[in-house]
Amino acid sequence: MTVLHLADDVEAADLAAFLSRLLHYDRSAAVRLQAAGTALAVFGRPPSFEVLAIRAVRLAKPYENGLDVTLDVTVSAGELLESVDESAATAVVPAAVTGPPWAGVLPPRGGWRPEPGLPPADSLRAMVGAAVAEFRSRTDELGPERRTRVVLDAIGRDIWSRTVGETSLPVRAVHAAQSLGFLRPAGAQELALLSSGAWLRLRTPYGSIAVRRSGLGGLGVSVR
Repeated sequence: MTVLHLADDVEAADLAAFLSRLLHYDRSAAVRLQAAGTALAVFGRPPSFEVLAIRAVRLAKPYENGLDVTLDVTVSAGELLESVDESAATAVVPAAVTGPPWAGVLPPRGGWRPEPGLPPADSLRAMVGAAVAEFRSRTDELGPERRTRVVLDAIGRDIWSRTVGETSLPVRAVHAAQSLGFLRPAGAQELALLSSGAWLRLRTPYGSIAVRRSGLGGLGVSVR
């Protein structure tokens, strides 16, 4: 049994909240865990957004039972959530599962460079709110016979594939950041937009959203 000792109960609560949000969108969600030393990265892919969500977790110490160098395993998000003990600030790593295809293709670890043009957090939240309102308005205007999955998906693609300001970041990435608790309304936030090869990454103090840029083929892919 591999026990993760999280930095504190707040870190444990944030990890549990992230897993709960992933499970809200996919009850059978899997997460890939990568760790070395006292840093743990939790990767998940909420299917509604077509993005990769990354939650960085601080560990108080490396793992028990001899895993003192690295950890790299794909596990059930639900089982990991059940093992989180917020009061003790621990979590038990569940048995490995056969990972979904996305778990084998992760963003590169290095080579990230800043991208200009990202609006402040308040503007991003307002943009998501406007997009949600537009989606509801456009779908409400449809007659019952036209309110099919194909039509709804087409409206969603039109809205969420739009880009943010002067950047190449799709609005769906910002929507995912807000829905997963990465884009919080209280206080000032240090946000950054980064790129590496075919990947764009919206980084916040609470986690990151990574998305592949279209039309760039296999550049920048890291298969691990």
